[in-house]
Amino acid sequence: MAEPDFTATGVQIGRGLRSLTRAGEVRISDGRLRLLTSYGSEIDSAPVQAVRASKPWFAPEDRASADVNGTRYSLILGEQDPSPGRPGPPSARRFIEAVRRAGGG
Repeated sequence: MAEPDFTATGVQIGRGLRSLTRAGEVRISDGRLRLLTSYGSEIDSAPVQAVRASKPWFAPEDRASADVNGTRYSLILGEQDPSPGRPGPPSARRFIEAVRRAGGG
């Protein structure tokens, strides 16, 4: 399996006012965006070209939204306590740029 284009762990994923997972994973690899629970179960996935990622103008730096298969998910990116030697949490801007680079809008 190829190295993912983008991976963020410790992501809080919600739909509307409902939290789906507090420590999920967002992964972009092989032209697909996958939203996963903390146990690795798939919440949703779609080809990156069909995903729309954005950042609300009033939201903090770590928040983004993603429209996947007609469903809007709210994402709070970043591990609460990254391991020593690992980079800090990814920002929403990096997630949105990764979606656009991979072919989405």
